[in-house]
Amino acid sequence: MTNGNSIPGEQPSEPSAEPSGLNDISPSLPRPPETSAAPHRWLAAWRNPWLIVVLIALGLAGWQWAETRLKLSTTQQEFTRRLAESDAAGAESRALAKQAQEQLATVQEKLGALEMKIDESRSQQATLEALYQDLARNRDEWALAEVEQSVTLAAQQLQLAGNVSGAVLALQTADTRLAGSSRPQFISLRKLLNHDLDRLRAVPLLDLPGMNLRLEGVLAAVDTLPLAIDARLRADAKPKTVAAPASVGHPDFWQRLGADFWSEMRGLVRIQRFDRDEPALLAPGQSFFLRENLKLRLLNARLALLAHDQATFRSELKQAQVWIERYFDARDKAVQAAQGGLQQLAVMQISIDLPTLNDSLSAIKNFKLGKERK
Repeated sequence: MTNGNSIPGEQPSEPSAEPSGLNDISPSLPRPPETSAAPHRWLAAWRNPWLIVVLIALGLAGWQWAETRLKLSTTQQEFTRRLAESDAAGAESRALAKQAQEQLATVQEKLGALEMKIDESRSQQATLEALYQDLARNRDEWALAEVEQSVTLAAQQLQLAGNVSGAVLALQTADTRLAGSSRPQFISLRKLLNHDLDRLRAVPLLDLPGMNLRLEGVLAAVDTLPLAIDARLRADAKPKTVAAPASVGHPDFWQRLGADFWSEMRGLVRIQRFDRDEPALLAPGQSFFLRENLKLRLLNARLALLAHDQATFRSELKQAQVWIERYFDARDKAVQAAQGGLQQLAVMQISIDLPTLNDSLSAIKNFKLGKERK
């Protein structure tokens, strides 16, 4: 038998001689079959390159199979992990979707309530707008009524009293009222008011209050003015002083004698002016009526002053001057002051062409008619 550890290609060594006695002892045992050809066949099979290729292919296939199994296992684990994550994400998404649906329902409820409030607000806004339109119309009507009243007052001040300053104040009040409304339709009306204001400011200033005060002073002094006849009677009735008798040697004797002589001589000559009438004689009860008639003349002059009636004003003042000069004592200071005051008033010009406010009044009436037609 060959040793299994022999090198292939070497010749098998000769079998060692065994004791003959051994061979003789077991001649009856069967002999094993010849096996020396089997190793040669295996060696020849291992030396076949196709077998090596098959073995390499099998090794590669096994390695590929093992690697594929490993990758499949890894992929399966990753797929399982991702599937678990996907399930968790899906559950979370479902929870979020449910929460979103709940929030959407809440938002829809709030939106519905908000729409209801918006509708209510719109209705309230429409109501407020209608009220504002009514209020605006009423405000315009009130403003127009106030302006008309102011312009009418200004016209009355001009026509009845000739009070230019009062008319200017009334028109300024009307213009301020129109300016406060800031309505564009009032622009044309404001232009007319400003035009009338410019015309009134151009009127010369007349001191009616001062002239009225002068007339009031003369009226108040009428009752105290002395009459000319009373002054003459007082002068004629002046008592003569009777000197006490003095002796011839007294120092005042000759002086008194000269005074008496001069008095007698002056009584012989009387100087009288003929360029004017003598003071009119009045009955005892007529002085009251004279003073009352003089007051009436002055009152008529006062009314003419307020009415800017130049002719009547000068006529009444002239007649009052004539009466004062004829019936009152011209030497008295009060009478002289009254005469001087009346003369100063008589030369003053009170007749002034005052502008009318008919254009402004007509514009206001036309504006009111246009609003009523609308």
